[in-house]
Amino acid sequence: MITTIRKKLQSADTLRLQLFVLLGVYYIMEDQEMQLKVRRVTDKFTESMYVLANEPSVALYRLQEHVRRSLPELVQHKTDMQSWEEQSQGAIYSVEYACSAVKSMTNSSLYFKNIDGLLRQAISMKEQISNSQGRSPPVSAPHAPSTSS
Repeated sequence: MITTIRKKLQSADTLRLQLFVLLGVYYIMEDQEMQLKVRRVTDKFTESMYVLANEPSVALYRLQEHVRRSLPELVQHKTDMQSWEEQSQGAIYSVEYACSAVKSMTNSSLYFKNIDGLLRQAISMKEQISNSQGRSPPVSAPHAPSTSS
């Protein structure tokens, strides 16, 4: 900031010197009154140049120029971010669904144990039924047609 101010002051001094040369008046003058008048004119001219260079309409123009240059890139970044957000929301939903499925599978071990017990019970009942049918006389089928000759 200070270097910028120094540069502006140096450029103002340079401008003032150039104005002295342009007006045909050199820095070393014998007439003090004339030197004072020339200094006032150059100071006013320098001040006018600063005002023109820093006028609000110029600042607004520069701002508009900056927005016009950077806006398309910002819009592109926004659309990219929105698409990435949609993709990540989908991935988050998938991960949450998978986590809930895994949790429900770990909670279902009780049900699997219950099913295992019921299957073992059914197998033992079938074996008991098979064993009891093997000991008792076979029940004949009612009036089955014979195929013997």
